[in-house]
Amino acid sequence: MKNLLYIVLFISSFQSVAQKTLDELLQQYNTRSIPYISVEELKMFQQNKDLVLLDAREPEEFKVSHIKGAVFSGYSNFSAEAISQSIKDKSVLIVVYCSLGIRSEKISEKLKAEGYSNVRNLYGGIFEWKNKGFAVFDSEGKETEKVHAYSKNWSKWLTKGEKIY
Repeated sequence: MKNLLYIVLFISSFQSVAQKTLDELLQQYNTRSIPYISVEELKMFQQNKDLVLLDAREPEEFKVSHIKGAVFSGYSNFSAEAISQSIKDKSVLIVVYCSLGIRSEKISEKLKAEGYSNVRNLYGGIFEWKNKGFAVFDSEGKETEKVHAYSKNWSKWLTKGEKIY
């Protein structure tokens, strides 16, 4: 009986995610402690040499595709110390992204705690970037249609490109 209850709760949690808009999903998981930046704003800022773009996904996700100019920071093995060694200017604009903007908020909060004052979370992450028609690049620097979709459940938010798991 107890196992049946867990199964019902597990299935219903997926159904609730599937019925939400992106904004509702991000409201459910994020605190908005870090301001969002839209993919359109990021596209405009990409010409800015003072922008640091951090990819807060796992290595296998980054290898499939990432936004041009992004530096891998990771999520599970994120090191604030390593970031502090490579980004000395605590006032530089740092934009952090993941698949949708949930993991990137957590990494952004860690950066803020380290004293970085100009951190933004990419609204909708790489999924929104690709959905809006912006290019992503593979580990060899070649433009690709492939995007690591994180999981079958979360892949519904990626509407353009080829989903890779």
